[in-house]
Amino acid sequence: MSGVHTAVLVMMALGGLLLVVAASLTVARMARGPSSLDRVVAADVLVAVVIAVLAAEAIVHDHATTLPVMLVLSLLGFAGAVSIARFVAERDLAVRGREQEAPGAPTDPVDEGQR
Repeated sequence: MSGVHTAVLVMMALGGLLLVVAASLTVARMARGPSSLDRVVAADVLVAVVIAVLAAEAIVHDHATTLPVMLVLSLLGFAGAVSIARFVAERDLAVRGREQEAPGAPTDPVDEGQR
């Protein structure tokens, strides 16, 4: 039975290490940017990493007391992502509307199909 116990400990340590790496890379993306949309997406990923850490902690300690916290975090993450997506979509529409009003204005390379 100790072989199974050792394998479980190794998998848990590896999972914890991967979560730490994911969180540190996400914080680095939040710090570097370059755009505000990159920072918002990184914050959403960080919320997902925190939910995964809480789930791992609940599994390790065999309890369900963190389930409401995980549920609230997931709902906040979803609501935040939807609101940011709406904000960016409205901003893009406003920018495109201004470009149509101003003849001779420089064009956006995304509009020309260059991605």
